[in-house]
Amino acid sequence: MGKYLKTGRPIAEIQAETLKVKEAVSAILNDIEKGGDEMVRSYSERLDRWAPPSFKLSEEEIEEIKKSLPKQTIGDIKFAQQQIRFFAEQQRASILDIQVETIPGVILGHKNIPVNSVGCYIPGGRYPMVASSHMSILTAKVAGVKRVIACTPPIKGAIPRETVAAMSLAGADEIYILGGVQALAAIAYGTKTIEAVDMLVGPGNAYVAEAKKQLFGRVGIDLLAGPTEILVVADETADAEMVACDLLGQAEHGPTSPGALITTSEKLARETIKEIERQLKVLPTADIARVAWEQNGSILVVDSIEEAIVEADKLAYEHVEILTKDPGIFLDNMINYGALFLGPETNVAYGDKVIGTNHTLPTKGAARYTGGLWVGKFLKNCTWQKCTREASVIIGEYGMRLCDIEGFSGHKEQAALRVRRYSKK
Repeated sequence: MGKYLKTGRPIAEIQAETLKVKEAVSAILNDIEKGGDEMVRSYSERLDRWAPPSFKLSEEEIEEIKKSLPKQTIGDIKFAQQQIRFFAEQQRASILDIQVETIPGVILGHKNIPVNSVGCYIPGGRYPMVASSHMSILTAKVAGVKRVIACTPPIKGAIPRETVAAMSLAGADEIYILGGVQALAAIAYGTKTIEAVDMLVGPGNAYVAEAKKQLFGRVGIDLLAGPTEILVVADETADAEMVACDLLGQAEHGPTSPGALITTSEKLARETIKEIERQLKVLPTADIARVAWEQNGSILVVDSIEEAIVEADKLAYEHVEILTKDPGIFLDNMINYGALFLGPETNVAYGDKVIGTNHTLPTKGAARYTGGLWVGKFLKNCTWQKCTREASVIIGEYGMRLCDIEGFSGHKEQAALRVRRYSKK
């Protein structure tokens, strides 16, 4: 039986905050659905102090922004996108259309059809989230989406140039400097100046996640990616410096970001607590990371690796980093995680920024039933069927009897019509 050396805030407190977010988002969505561009501009000015003549960047503006950046910056963005594009292309190649004859004369199949238009939200209120441009825009383009538009907020009243460059290089067809709930509402509902999309993707804060939740149905979504989470699973072979570093590396995302350590070593757990305090004294983003750790951090000491696997699966965290003697055990046995990082040589930052896997991942336990964003999210698996006349009679006779069981006379007649028409005289 494990014991907690540290826990986060009470669930009731978190739920109360969630209710406030839900109400605020609902009001904004309602206003923008009714008021269109005028309300989009009003909320952008109020929340981001941003109201340019046009939220959409022109091709000339985009090119000027790219030219203004150092060659090293452009090169680094291109390197990251090369890794992400390659992995996405391999995923796409694994998704095949099929056609099969199930019985003589009955041919069934499916096609994987790209969504026609997608809106990608690139967060950026606190940091310019350049990498999110690769993860959503580029992946959608590899999947074959025809129209990909992208939105990102201004940062302190300025256009985030690196993010815009990454959006453009990833293949965005339209780029808007527009953030938060107002951005999602505009591209989901459509306005006089923004054509609506069929699907919304991308991570964001609690308000963005709630907006996607409320807009689902009107448009498709990838998943509800809320505040980032990290779980480190470690044994006595791990060192406290690395564990603390990796926990705080994700805690700097925001004050609501959960971080957890599950370990078989109480000695490591206590050393990690001390090491976190030491690193917080020198970490430039300590003002955010400290709040996240103090309010949402947890440490659980367990008796065995087997128990660690059980507890890790219960948490179903977004990022799970394995710092144990044999990380492969977790790859073979864990089932609930967004992304798994095996061994000290890799880490969540690699996955977030450059290694090639997608960083838009399930949070708040959603890893129990979904994976993260990938090319498959942008594809509709659509089935088709056809029959010869002889096969239609065979299927129709079964269909008639099965419709009788359910009492669907109209359905039965669809089958009966074919049986009468195509039966041999």
